[in-house]
Amino acid sequence: MSDLSSQHRTTAAAYDAMAVLYNGLARGELSGALPLDRAVLEAFAACVRAAGPGPVAELGCGPGHLTAFLRDLGLDAFGVDLSPVMVGLAREAYPDLRFEVGSMDALEVAAGALRGVLSWYSVIHAEPNQVPVYLAEFARVLAPGGHLLLGFFESEGGPVTPFDHKVTTAYRWPVDEVAALARAAGFAEVGRMLREPLEGERFRRGHLLMRRE
Repeated sequence: MSDLSSQHRTTAAAYDAMAVLYNGLARGELSGALPLDRAVLEAFAACVRAAGPGPVAELGCGPGHLTAFLRDLGLDAFGVDLSPVMVGLAREAYPDLRFEVGSMDALEVAAGALRGVLSWYSVIHAEPNQVPVYLAEFARVLAPGGHLLLGFFESEGGPVTPFDHKVTTAYRWPVDEVAALARAAGFAEVGRMLREPLEGERFRRGHLLMRRE
């Protein structure tokens, strides 16, 4: 079994086990979000709409609340997640939207078929040497001029650092290093947003908005 396949199985099993609890926490995410968090999602949606119509994938969609939020912002959105239990919860909550079980490194999507990709804290569990694989797949499925929004935990000037995420091991990244990897995959940076942790949060949050060249 490849390292990626092994990691997929570990991550999917961890999220399957935590799905019901995670679902309850995640559904309050947008209502309690800082205006900055909502603004970066809204900016992503505006960029996608301005570039022209077409499908948008939320990769690592969990229980589907952000996929629904993108739909409400006027995007033709669907969701993909490794966890079958998460996908089941998403389908139950949003029967009008499409959700699929799948991996972000091998999407069943034709090259250039998407206008947007949202990866909201969904590559955080990838081993650092595997992140370029995911970015290359995001670039493959995006049409030229399509947009990618990455959300991740920022390492506050330090190196890539593992930490004890509530579900399974995750990594904090320097924002400049994430941006450099995205550029190497064929993206141009549109903008970035960093915010400090809220009460009850441990780490700074990083967000990068990129355009497929």
